[in-house]
Amino acid sequence: MKRKPAVAGKRVREDGGEPDLRYFLRLYVAGPSARSTAAVANLKAVCESHLKGRYELEVCDIYQQPELAQMEQVVAVPTLIRRLPPPVRRVIGDLSREDRVLVGLDLIAGA
Repeated sequence: MKRKPAVAGKRVREDGGEPDLRYFLRLYVAGPSARSTAAVANLKAVCESHLKGRYELEVCDIYQQPELAQMEQVVAVPTLIRRLPPPVRRVIGDLSREDRVLVGLDLIAGA
């Protein structure tokens, strides 16, 4: 069986069906603050509920990796950046409102 070529953000399925979208997420936090810890927990819960097995999450502490935050032009934390699939999307805040996170990740349509 001939495989379909991979597309950025998509994983080719063995059965030849439509590829599953893969999500690459980067969450910027500021140290071990309560707000940062809550954002990580909230995001992991949303991802496990809605993207299980289809996401990669990288947590970046702006104190340990300030060059990454500068490169991404992060001006507030916590900030979530969805790198894949395109287009790039940003969500700022502690990610406690699941509906807003889902809209921000473009998993559901906004109102």
